[in-house]
Amino acid sequence: MVESIQAIRGMNDVLPEDSALWRYLENKLRQTLHGFGYDEIRTPILEKTELFKRNIGEVTDIVEKEMYVFNDRNGDSLALRPEGTASAVRLGLEHGLLGQGVQKWWYLGPMYRHERPQKGRYRQFYQLGVEAFGVSSVDIDLEMILLSKMIWDSLGLLKMPQLQINTLGTSAERAEHKTALIEYLTQYQAELDEDSQRRLQTNPLRILDSKVESTQRLIANAPKLSDYLQADSKAHFSQVCGGLEALGITYTVNTSLVRGLDYYTHTVFEWVSDQLGAQGTVCAGGRYDALVEQMGGAAVPAIGFALGLERLLLLLEQQGMKIEAKTDLYLVSSEGLPRLKALQLAQSLRLQFKALRISVHCGEAGFKNQFKKADKSGAKLALILGEEECANKTITLKYLRDANKSQEVLSWSELQAFLTKLYENKEMLSGILS
Repeated sequence: MVESIQAIRGMNDVLPEDSALWRYLENKLRQTLHGFGYDEIRTPILEKTELFKRNIGEVTDIVEKEMYVFNDRNGDSLALRPEGTASAVRLGLEHGLLGQGVQKWWYLGPMYRHERPQKGRYRQFYQLGVEAFGVSSVDIDLEMILLSKMIWDSLGLLKMPQLQINTLGTSAERAEHKTALIEYLTQYQAELDEDSQRRLQTNPLRILDSKVESTQRLIANAPKLSDYLQADSKAHFSQVCGGLEALGITYTVNTSLVRGLDYYTHTVFEWVSDQLGAQGTVCAGGRYDALVEQMGGAAVPAIGFALGLERLLLLLEQQGMKIEAKTDLYLVSSEGLPRLKALQLAQSLRLQFKALRISVHCGEAGFKNQFKKADKSGAKLALILGEEECANKTITLKYLRDANKSQEVLSWSELQAFLTKLYENKEMLSGILS
């Protein structure tokens, strides 16, 4: 007996009954981004490992423990992309786009991290990334946060994620704070949790984001980055806060909020939900003004965010949202010439009524079983083609969802007119063909 092969742990299939909700979410995202004037880019899922080591930071959890890395046949070290920003910057530099004025991009696709799979966290996960280059003023910070809020509004979330913001200042300001933070935490090194002990000399800012209660108590009295910010950094953050208030966006300043990647500067933000347990962050982003120069380009200010589709889907499912891809018309026919005519008629209808979902029964089955299939498909109307209909160039129309309506016999030309009328009458269209 051949052993069955199953999907890799943490890399999940999307089943037919789930794909309609995925499409709904993706379409809402695309509509919102189009409305803000952002253009789509697509990058490979495979990049040179050095792209992520150099720009994410070799001492981050992503690079140290989570990347999928392998050597190809040429001996080149390649990695499945763990995030999208480094790839977006690489694309912009490689194609000379970052010297052509303001650039506003988005991308959507799978990312890969070798983590412990759990609800809302997978090894292959889908992310929307949004990036803007070439604007140093605070208005782009506000637009990014406003755009992310617009996504929640468009989805009609019953309980909105909450916005948390912070400032990381400049690289120089963080370096000064890092020295003080290491000095303070070294006194309590033995009391820190294992991850925090490992990060102490390499990435101490991440300790501030620790969820371990004993570590949280220690960092309560740790040096604050805000004490090391200069006037320009303070002014930038003050303008962000003032702008959010003017836009009517509620926020909380969380001084412990840091990003797990080395390239962030100034404004950072997260949208957090209490509906997802431990994986409460739905969307996260911030400024990374030094990254383009760090990757070999000219200095270009930049900002972006990423949100996880699986976590958004969990929020939608928790509020009871379920979308089914129901068939509009189901063609029932006898075998032979009627089946061929059914295929021809369905194709003609698809060309004229592009919004309709039209199914033709294929395979051996009597009319009784075909009607069962038609009913299961969710179709409101069954179009019946038998020998008699073929001979008379007619179609029998059966209402599957309204027992009070009798079957009708229409000519093929009358069917076209009938469906056209339904399109013109929106109330009937939504009632019969939704």
